[in-house]
Amino acid sequence: MLTVTEASNRIMAEIRQLGVESVPLRKALGRVCAEDIPATVTMPPWSNSSMDGYAVRSADIEPVMKGHPVKLRVVATVAAGEFAPRPLKRGEAMRIMTGAPVPEGADSVIRKEHTDGGSKKVEIREADDVWKNIRPAGEDYQRGDVLAKRGTTVRPALIGVLASSGVSKMKTFRQPRVAIISSGNELVEIDDFDEVVAQRRIVSSNSYTLSALTRVAGGVPVDLGIAADSPSSLKKKLVSARNCDLILTSAGVSVGDLDHTRSVFAALGGEQKFWKVKMRPGAPLAFGMLNDVPWLGVSGNPVSAMVSFELFVRPVLRKMAGHSAFFRRTVTATLEEDVKIGAKLTHFLRAIVTRQEDGSLSARLTGLQSSGALTSMAKANALLIVPETSPKVAKGSQLKALTLDQSLDETTVFSL
Repeated sequence: MLTVTEASNRIMAEIRQLGVESVPLRKALGRVCAEDIPATVTMPPWSNSSMDGYAVRSADIEPVMKGHPVKLRVVATVAAGEFAPRPLKRGEAMRIMTGAPVPEGADSVIRKEHTDGGSKKVEIREADDVWKNIRPAGEDYQRGDVLAKRGTTVRPALIGVLASSGVSKMKTFRQPRVAIISSGNELVEIDDFDEVVAQRRIVSSNSYTLSALTRVAGGVPVDLGIAADSPSSLKKKLVSARNCDLILTSAGVSVGDLDHTRSVFAALGGEQKFWKVKMRPGAPLAFGMLNDVPWLGVSGNPVSAMVSFELFVRPVLRKMAGHSAFFRRTVTATLEEDVKIGAKLTHFLRAIVTRQEDGSLSARLTGLQSSGALTSMAKANALLIVPETSPKVAKGSQLKALTLDQSLDETTVFSL
């Protein structure tokens, strides 16, 4: 059996970045830029006010700097989206709104709170805003500046930046299409829940969790349904996956009499690269290529399938989609309880990692660690990594944990 690191390295070495496609800007969130995107305009295109107030000439309010209020004639009002009717002259002021173009001749915007708010004449009472509150043209970016480089992940702020430069479509790396095949005679779709109530079948939860994990990882799930435990059924499903970028199967990769996935895969011309990894849960893990399409076969146990996805499938999807960082970070946490493992395998235990007031992290198990106990996975925000060399780890010891979500960065209390 390969170690977890060896298996990951073997898989990732075979994975290639997908091609490029043009997508509407509104649908580019989370995608990866496939080319540098230059600015087509200068932003802002004109100097504008950062305050509601009065545009003035600093020379006209010099007395205010010495404690003497000054009255100026208000000759116009400039709203956002409008322009001043003429340049500002000596002894004049123009009312101006946030974002409005600053009139020619003005070099300061005095906020309304520092005046008497007059509409025909205004008294300037404070001079704290001299030479202030004007955003110069091109402050954000200049025409020709690179707004996004190839390999950049598209986030909400970047979407706003690109929109401001008139980018309605952009080239991104394709999202990987993932064929998801669950197998097992005991499985039914949720529409056939009567069979579950009658205690004859169970719902194919892997069809749902693997599809959801694929979406979160940036892929497009293509659920091909449930294959029966027969070579013909599996063959039909695998053949129908030929137009996808990755084939993901659950169950059927172990050594049981009805585990046909690997043999059917080989019969179709697939090349199996390896099988089995020194880990728990998820030791049955098959990887290969079928007509140049990567295949990952994970265990049918619900938790095993999800753990294998996090460790091996998610990085594959991120590499295909053009990301440069493929793997989740690990954190170090102090155990709140003793931890024991049985077999000499690297264990990934479902855990809840909590940030303490001093910033340190602590970890406790979610409870039952059976690979069929999906509720314990639903409670977890991390996988506690117990090395095969540590069959017993005492309370108070530190272990690494692989975080599964953003919960460690969130809190119930707003604090600055």
